[in-house]
Amino acid sequence: MSMELDVFVGNTTVLDQDVYQLWLDGHTVSDAVRIRMEAGALQECEANAEVLHSDTTDQFRTFQMCERLLQSPSKVANQLLFQIPPHRQTMLIERYYEFDSVFAREVLGKKLSKGTKKDLDDISSKTGIALKSCRRQFDNFKRVFKVVEELKGPLVENIQRHFLLSDVLARDYAAIVFFANSRFEAGKRKLQYLSFQDFAFCAGQLISYWTVGAVDNMMEDLDVDLEKDFLHDLKDLKVLVNDKDMLDQHKSLVCAQLRGKIKVFSEMEANFKVRSMNVTHSKYFNDYRFFFQFIEPCRSDKWTFGDLRLFLKHYSSSVHTLEAFRHQVIWDRYMGVIKSCILKMYHD
Repeated sequence: MSMELDVFVGNTTVLDQDVYQLWLDGHTVSDAVRIRMEAGALQECEANAEVLHSDTTDQFRTFQMCERLLQSPSKVANQLLFQIPPHRQTMLIERYYEFDSVFAREVLGKKLSKGTKKDLDDISSKTGIALKSCRRQFDNFKRVFKVVEELKGPLVENIQRHFLLSDVLARDYAAIVFFANSRFEAGKRKLQYLSFQDFAFCAGQLISYWTVGAVDNMMEDLDVDLEKDFLHDLKDLKVLVNDKDMLDQHKSLVCAQLRGKIKVFSEMEANFKVRSMNVTHSKYFNDYRFFFQFIEPCRSDKWTFGDLRLFLKHYSSSVHTLEAFRHQVIWDRYMGVIKSCILKMYHD
């Protein structure tokens, strides 16, 4: 009895991106097969369920074997076990380190330790993300943090260089590292309405303008600590409220610009000193409370986003015309971040 077989021999590792995503999402082989069948894989491949199960099992096994390499991305290009084209290597690494924003929001600001890892069961139940995927994402956060905390130089660049990630994803990881390092409390009830991207944007601003690395990008240690000299110098800004003549002049300039342009003008004018104190008298520069000293009263008084944007614009710029004010450089460095972060966090 004779049998004819078509045989194809090659050395390029075959990787199905859709199956890879199912593996990353933490599905079992059986669940992945079911999802592929529901998506029409049998008709597309002209195969039966047994072949699809075999293919999925084989793909999952390949991904599991690749995982050790993905945890040290620089090794992917130099290994000889899998013949993977460069563009596929990039895809594998980028997707492996991608994370769910809702998961990141849950662990933001928490210590990346075994204690937090024990909470992953609860986070999985709360977010609907498979526990296996939660563990992968948490371990990635921890791995990136451990590597970059020993490096000097710009944080985002270090993440890109050592983990071969895109600029956007590296910046998101920089935000996670920043929060883990500074222990900003992102889990407070009043902050629950803020998304991970809200926090990531603000972290990017703080890293770029307020940290040690913002003035010396070759620090020997992690460059995301808030600069102590800068925080100390912020006390000089209190003169805008403590000096009555300067306060009155500042108020007059701002009111002249905003009269007839914002709906809350009367409230703003009557409470200008309080609003100014909320901006310049914070005790919590290492905590998001200093943003909410200003945000909460404005939300309570029904300020629109447009009202807030115009107020901050003129409140900031009018200081440059105060001849007696001698802290313009520190003011610009401070208010540039304050304005952008408050506007990002203000959901009216």
